[in-house]
Amino acid sequence: MRPGSIIYFLREAFKSLSRNRLLSIATVSTVAISILILGVSVLLTINAGALMNYLESDVEIVAFLEKDLSKSQISEVKRDLTAIPGVKSVNFVSREQALAKLQESYGGKEYNLKETLGNNPLPHSYEIKADDPHNVPQIAVQVKKIGGIYKVNYGQGMVERLFKVTRWVRIVSLVFILFLVFAAVFLIATTIRLAIFARRKEIYLMKLIGSTDWFVRWPFFIEGVFLGAVGGFMAILVLAAGYGSLINHMDTLFFLPLVTNPQILSNVYTGLLICGAVLGVLGTWVSLNRFLDV
Repeated sequence: MRPGSIIYFLREAFKSLSRNRLLSIATVSTVAISILILGVSVLLTINAGALMNYLESDVEIVAFLEKDLSKSQISEVKRDLTAIPGVKSVNFVSREQALAKLQESYGGKEYNLKETLGNNPLPHSYEIKADDPHNVPQIAVQVKKIGGIYKVNYGQGMVERLFKVTRWVRIVSLVFILFLVFAAVFLIATTIRLAIFARRKEIYLMKLIGSTDWFVRWPFFIEGVFLGAVGGFMAILVLAAGYGSLINHMDTLFFLPLVTNPQILSNVYTGLLICGAVLGVLGTWVSLNRFLDV
């Protein structure tokens, strides 16, 4: 493409934006609202994914040891546990540590569990983490086979339901985002179609004097990119301000692990800006084709 053509396309695009201010504002507003809704959905999906990962990573196996094991036998159990494929870490918890945790969780300062219970009835145990939380049920089956372990607990039933719920949350979130993308394209295409309809005579005359389809398209595509990027930028400003305020007040509002990584948020906002420009081009493409058939 020659530099002269590029300058001509840019000049025509911005002339059109100036002449059709109301339609340009309507298009920018439509893009901004669409990207804002899409951005909110993306952030909700990312935070839902982070919450699901947090819940899944908290899944562990607790193997309770028989009371009459010697120190060497306890160490041998640990070696057997570590040798199981897929085991990430094995942490020994003595009966004293277990009672201290129980006291911290349920006894508080006013109620002394040790005095109430007398002899500590809790057994020694091992807390086992898996490389992949989804492998916990399979690893638990192998842990049960190790000698010296009389009971294994990993939240049987609840863990399987948790994994099923997290899988469906991710699927539904992805489908919802795809639906919003198509809805945004439709809304933007409808708005841009109004702008192109107002210039249908201009397109008709350009075609009559021999202009190619691409020669007609380029100014409209530049308009679409500009309007989409401006709308996306406006949506990002609102979204970033709202999400930033939520992060600043999340300690008083929620006890949830919200995503605060600047790199992740920067990627989201950059992606939304690019998405706005792409949606502007797609909307222009969908709306323009029917007017090129002269």
